[in-house]
Amino acid sequence: MNSPTTARDSSSPTRIVARSSMMDWIRACGLSGLAGMKIDKEELRRRLSMPQYLRLAMLDSIKKKDVDGGDEHFRSRSSDYDGTVPQSPIVVFINSRSGGRHGPVLKERLQQLISEEQVFDLLDVKPHEFVRYGLACLEKWGNNGDICAKETRRNIRVVVCFYQRTTCFPLYSVSVAGGDGTVGWVLGCLGELHQKGRDPVPPVAVIPLGTGNDLSRSYGWGGSFPFAWKSAIKRTLHQATTGPICRLDSWHVVLQMPGGEVIDPPHSLKATEECHFDQTLEIDGGIPDKVNCYGGVFYNYFSIGMDAQVAYGFHHLRNEKPYLAQGPITNKIIYSSYSCTQGWFLTPCVSDPSLRGLKNILRMYIKKARCSEWEQIPVPRSVRAIVALNLHNYGSGRNPWGKLKPEYLEKRGFVEAHADDGLLEIFGLKQGWHASFVMVELISAKHIAQASSIRLEIRGGEWKDVFMQMDGEPWKQPMSSEYSTFLEIKRVPYQSLMINRE
Repeated sequence: MNSPTTARDSSSPTRIVARSSMMDWIRACGLSGLAGMKIDKEELRRRLSMPQYLRLAMLDSIKKKDVDGGDEHFRSRSSDYDGTVPQSPIVVFINSRSGGRHGPVLKERLQQLISEEQVFDLLDVKPHEFVRYGLACLEKWGNNGDICAKETRRNIRVVVCFYQRTTCFPLYSVSVAGGDGTVGWVLGCLGELHQKGRDPVPPVAVIPLGTGNDLSRSYGWGGSFPFAWKSAIKRTLHQATTGPICRLDSWHVVLQMPGGEVIDPPHSLKATEECHFDQTLEIDGGIPDKVNCYGGVFYNYFSIGMDAQVAYGFHHLRNEKPYLAQGPITNKIIYSSYSCTQGWFLTPCVSDPSLRGLKNILRMYIKKARCSEWEQIPVPRSVRAIVALNLHNYGSGRNPWGKLKPEYLEKRGFVEAHADDGLLEIFGLKQGWHASFVMVELISAKHIAQASSIRLEIRGGEWKDVFMQMDGEPWKQPMSSEYSTFLEIKRVPYQSLMINRE
């Protein structure tokens, strides 16, 4: 959860400030490190750009959805090609419709600095198409003796330009819409390479276009779009090719619910035919004859409770009445009002079953570090939201877990948290005011546990629904009073590779 560990030296983690600061702002504007270093545009292009025949072959393979779709470019490549291999080849994914007016202009600028064929608009080219056809094209011809294709495939890096909006109560932030989700989409598709043994897996850098980008903050890329972006973009591309490679855990979620219940799952949660739970923990009580199963992956956090409920309500309000949310100030006012109407700030916990603590509906089991046995963890009575956090950034750069002293870590049986340690930090939020103080780091959240695996058993009654979210994508989960809903979180067996800017 603290700073990531570099892949080259996993014993020496690099500390990263958990909260946005003046240094974050300076780095985001491209004013640190390389600020005094002039980067020549033509030299940068020579290092980043692939030979024309190679990038056209890759693009045609993607467009035709056929690994052999670009063969003609290899067979007819120009005789004047001198055999030069690109030093630092990269491809860029960008959604040209995001980031307001910046999206299209940034796309054009990137194409000028690299090449048109190496900048993929997510509206036209999906990450899985790049993996299955574009990279496969390079692999095929690299295995057939094309040195340039082989070296390009070995050294290629990926940059993701994404936009994420954040709105907040003056002291509490929530991410809405999918910046980190876009990066997760790319990382998930690159994960296919792990599964099929297609090494090496390209590492990923990020260019944040919005303000709620916790993943980019965790790896030194800042949380917002720099005002001096035209000059900063060259430095950013340079750093994307030279930055150290770090590892990032990802977490697989399996959800099993009684059949007949209907949910509108987020993009990150897909229906599956079967649910594969850890068999070392038996499920108590009866299981209905028919169940619905879902699976997904998150990189930053999973949460259940009031924070997800407020995010869900605000998300749908914006979709239904977009004219109400025309800017950050308006968003804050609407979000604050909505939080109060949901009772997180002003309504007593005992007044309505839907506002009571999670203890009434939830059992939680975990596996601790280096332990194969499940252990039931009591849910504190006062807790109304539970968060399982992987990174040290949450809610636009906040660090709710806090910087814990060695004595406290030893007393609680915790270890120092990192993004690649195979553990999730589980903490609770009591109500809105408590969450507000946590987010400005006046106090720490309610520490519950560190876990390598988590299982939640959820049973209704007076409660009809509970709200959940993964990496900022909320949904409403129906509950049955007769049968339990089960949710299990376990680490994906391979780690993603991220490029650290610092």
